[in-house]
Amino acid sequence: MERVLAGQYALVVLDVMLPDLDGFEVLRRIRAQTSIPVLMLTARGNDFDRILGLEIGADDYLPKPFNPRELAARLRAILRRASPAQPAGPVLVGDLELDSAAKIARRNGQDLMLTTVEFDLLEMLALAAGQVVPREEIARQVLGREYTPFDRSIEVHVSNLRRKTGLLANGSERIRAIRGTGYLYVVRPKPGSE
Repeated sequence: MERVLAGQYALVVLDVMLPDLDGFEVLRRIRAQTSIPVLMLTARGNDFDRILGLEIGADDYLPKPFNPRELAARLRAILRRASPAQPAGPVLVGDLELDSAAKIARRNGQDLMLTTVEFDLLEMLALAAGQVVPREEIARQVLGREYTPFDRSIEVHVSNLRRKTGLLANGSERIRAIRGTGYLYVVRPKPGSE
């Protein structure tokens, strides 16, 4: 934990089954203080463990046994997402401000504690505000893999984003699911427009 929090590493590969403290608790402690990318590993590949890891803040999850080439590919994808080409200047959408260079998101000036995947997903949706972003595009650009219909990780990340970003000032949802297609970052109409 001390080395992770000291900023000595670009990412963390974290096993769920550790001798003194389970990986989920370690992840909770990491997320309480930093947004360093985390890939979880576990021999327990059931949906519950995978979803729990993603809900707590893991950027990706890989069940054991795994192909070392897949691990390397996922790590490269996480690192790529952690430092993509940056848009010029901050992204501003309503009460939301995203600083791509620093990977900081703010709502009404308050910092949001987002994982790298959550930040990248929010940035992708905010840059396309008012337009539907297909799940396939989110999977490729944010998760670094092809979309599969039974993979619920996008839904878990969106759920976390909704919780962390809250509702719009008028009480409506900020990120809307478009059935069978993808997600939409809602843009409130300007006063006086129809």
